[in-house]
Amino acid sequence: MSAKVRAVRGATTLEEDTPEQIIDRVHELVREMMRANDLVDDDLISVLVTASPDIHSAFPATAVRSLGLGDVPLLGAQEADVNGGMPLCVRLMMHVETTLARDEVAHVYLHGARGLRDRGGSAGPTG
Repeated sequence: MSAKVRAVRGATTLEEDTPEQIIDRVHELVREMMRANDLVDDDLISVLVTASPDIHSAFPATAVRSLGLGDVPLLGAQEADVNGGMPLCVRLMMHVETTLARDEVAHVYLHGARGLRDRGGSAGPTG
């Protein structure tokens, strides 16, 4: 099977808004998304990183870049400030080249973000 472009989604939450926790949690999320989908750095096309509006201490996209992904295009954005939105949440969407079928792609939700997939429409556009 030839490689196709797929989107891999993931999210994690912080217990506190500190640069150290942003780096730790984002590194954990990126590594788990790559492990779960058998990806290597060269498979990455681009990464979209969003943060909930209550994250102020560091850019989550900088944490992605610090994993040695300096040649991967990154775009950081703030999630909409919606009542009931998940607090202290970082979401990622990786565009990748993979031989996995769409229904084989493993989306990864860690810590408090584990329930995002169960929330249906209230999870937001990237949940």
